[in-house]
Amino acid sequence: MDEQIRKYFQGELDTAERLELLKRMESDDLLKKEFIVCKNTAALLALSDLPNDSEATRKGYERFLKRIKAKRFRQQLFRIAEYAAVACLLIASTFWATVTFHEPAFPAATANKLYVPAGQRAKLTLPDGTDVWLNAQTTLTYPTFFSGKERRVLVEGEAFFDVVPDPKKPFVVCSQGVEMKVLGTKFNLYSYPKEQEMKTSLIEGSLHVYFSKSAQKGIILKPNEQVTIKEQTMKIEAIPHNDYFLWIDGIYSFENEPLINILKKLQLYYDVQIEVKDSSIFQWAYTGKFRQRDGIDEILRMIQKIHKFHIEKDEEHNQITLSKSHI
Repeated sequence: MDEQIRKYFQGELDTAERLELLKRMESDDLLKKEFIVCKNTAALLALSDLPNDSEATRKGYERFLKRIKAKRFRQQLFRIAEYAAVACLLIASTFWATVTFHEPAFPAATANKLYVPAGQRAKLTLPDGTDVWLNAQTTLTYPTFFSGKERRVLVEGEAFFDVVPDPKKPFVVCSQGVEMKVLGTKFNLYSYPKEQEMKTSLIEGSLHVYFSKSAQKGIILKPNEQVTIKEQTMKIEAIPHNDYFLWIDGIYSFENEPLINILKKLQLYYDVQIEVKDSSIFQWAYTGKFRQRDGIDEILRMIQKIHKFHIEKDEEHNQITLSKSHI
């Protein structure tokens, strides 16, 4: 394994050394492939249902680095990754081509795609040092290295960004015809394709949100503000409660949230269909916190202790039915 790649993933390179490695990859396809395989492996190791597992992740990656020093393992590395994907064990997938999107395209660079399945979450560090947390059923598409005048990524689902400042190269997130441009900030994007609206919430810094073809008509968010986008309209309001963003630590938090909204999010997060037979159930509101790793069955049982309803589960059709209890 290239020594610089090893140090990169162990956090031992300074900014100048990281830039040197990225420049080498521009002209060395083999180095680029090795880098992306290691990045995908690091993303896999970061997937966990435990809220405090950074030490275990670090040790697991150190064991991985020792193994890839062996010649036989190094020769089989790419085949292993391919077989794992077929077996549904590999969450991060990489394709080798210049990608053109319907939304503004990436520069000519190798693109990577990371998909997080239902009931999981992942954290990824991009080539510029920006940290990204991905919620369940989220896809992030990003280049191996950021070339050109912008750092551009594509998101479908929910992601939390902690962007490394770079005044000379803005960071741009594209999703469903909307772009978010920052220089360095923290913000959350909720943008599942099946949902009727998308939402961007700003924690720190400044954020320019606009439709892809009309940047001049966009809005500037201030800290603790969020914008809801629906049917080509934007509505700005204050962030209701910051505990919502605890999902990056594996905690789903709701504060006086209508049950209908909670159920919609549970369907997205766990890829299950929830049918409600009695519409009066939708009127209930709930405040509480759930661990992602508990799963949807346990979460519904916890809510059931407050609001009495009957739960039926159809494993074959991946469906849960809720009806009002008469007890």
